Amino acid sequence: MAKEITVALAGNPNSGKTTVFNNLTKARQHVGNWPGVTVEKKVGSCSHDGYNISVVDLPGVYSLTAYSLDEVIARDFIVDEKPDVVVDIVDASNLERNLYLAVQLLEMGVKLIIALNMMDMAESRKYQIDVKEMSRLIGVPVVPLVANRNKGTSELLQTMVDVAEGKVEVLGLRLDYGREVERELAKLEQIINGNPLARRYSPRWLAIKLLEEDEEIIKKFKEVKGGQRTSATR
Repeated sequence: MAKEITVALAGNPNSGKTTVFNNLTKARQHVGNWPGVTVEKKVGSCSHDGYNISVVDLPGVYSLTAYSLDEVIARDFIVDEKPDVVVDIVDASNLERNLYLAVQLLEMGVKLIIALNMMDMAESRKYQIDVKEMSRLIGVPVVPLVANRNKGTSELLQTMVDVAEGKVEVLGLRLDYGREVERELAKLEQIINGNPLARRYSPRWLAIKLLEEDEEIIKKFKEVKGGQRTSATR
């Protein structure tokens, strides 16, 4: 019997995410709406190496700060549905802008793969990207793609399976925000560890969101028993 894996595709608008989704799922996809909103939801499926893979195409976003409906949808799916793997489609010709989303995903502690798309465009601009070194520095698998030519799709599929099954280690990256911020984060993490939300979300990620005064996260604290006692939510 085939094993089931759920994969979420994230990425900036115009990163080639839809093309990657189509390459993976081909004709096995359907479109509906996300619950309660009229934003389009695309879900597809594919098979690889004895696995049935459900692929969810998240709205294209630049961040997960929950300032827009698309950001809320993307973030809520990742933190609440907990897909087995998150694939961040990154435009290799515009790394600085695209990697901001990757950093936010890393802070959430997800099993992340970076799909480095548009490698041909990066090369045409004389950019040289050491994929192995990038993977080592960030602590997650990096798979080069040229999605509009369907190059790298098989490698991405295999990496999805390997990450979901723990065959490839995803170490992730812990950003250091400096002594003062880190001290406050540590204090918040101690408080959060006693809150029911810590069983569902990374305490460090929650602490970062509280320092950012993220309204959606503050709301979640106020909805759970004892959440009002977290000083940062007042």
